[in-house]
Amino acid sequence: MGKNILICDDAAFMRMMIKDILTKDGYQVVGEAANGAEGVEKYSQLKPDLVMMDITMPEMNGIDALKKIKEGDASANVIMCSAMGQQAMVIESIQSGAKDFIVKPFQAERVLEAVKKAIG
Repeated sequence: MGKNILICDDAAFMRMMIKDILTKDGYQVVGEAANGAEGVEKYSQLKPDLVMMDITMPEMNGIDALKKIKEGDASANVIMCSAMGQQAMVIESIQSGAKDFIVKPFQAERVLEAVKKAIG
């Protein structure tokens, strides 16, 4: 079962929450990143099955990180998370190759539903 997931969020408590939801459901969190630049770097090192990516982060935002990851690996699975359910960001994320978009605060069921849809 153990699909490998990278969590990219500048808030440590959010990473912890997402990690908790995923590990309880049998997924393996192989790495965490606190900003987009770190997320891109860790993606190339760890080659996870999926990335949970926050949009608003320091250094490099999630949309730029998503584009960078997709440049290096067109088959990358990325789910975007953001507290701002701004239509434009959702559209840009999906157009840039995100598999799904989760608005914070999220329910565990919604996270798992998106993950299962993206990687099974």
